[in-house]
Amino acid sequence: MIIRLGHIWLPLGATAVLAVVLAVIGQLVDGRAGLLGALLGVGLMAVGYLLSNVALAWADSILPKLVMTVGLVTYVFKIALLGVVLLVVVDRDWDGVRMTAIGMVCAMAIWISAQFWSAMRLPAVPPQAVSD
Repeated sequence: MIIRLGHIWLPLGATAVLAVVLAVIGQLVDGRAGLLGALLGVGLMAVGYLLSNVALAWADSILPKLVMTVGLVTYVFKIALLGVVLLVVVDRDWDGVRMTAIGMVCAMAIWISAQFWSAMRLPAVPPQAVSD
């Protein structure tokens, strides 16, 4: 399963850098609430994408036919969970809502871009699976 997650390090690193940058911006713009909001938004997206990748790698290692089903289930679960979190945060009239939303959008863009870049650089078939 580790080979199936070889592309994950670049998105994790890029998201960590984004979290630091947005936390500083959030602190400057909205104070402590902005800092926490930025970290919450980036953290939620990072955890969601990480869990999706782990679930898909697990499904692929067990039975490749499960990948589509597991992918759809994790996607629906992730979107529902993010929706509930956003509803709770917005309903509280918290000052960090703006940075939470900005963090989520930026993390989504960074994660997808970094994962695409990383996945395109890896071989399509793991080297030990190729027979001469």
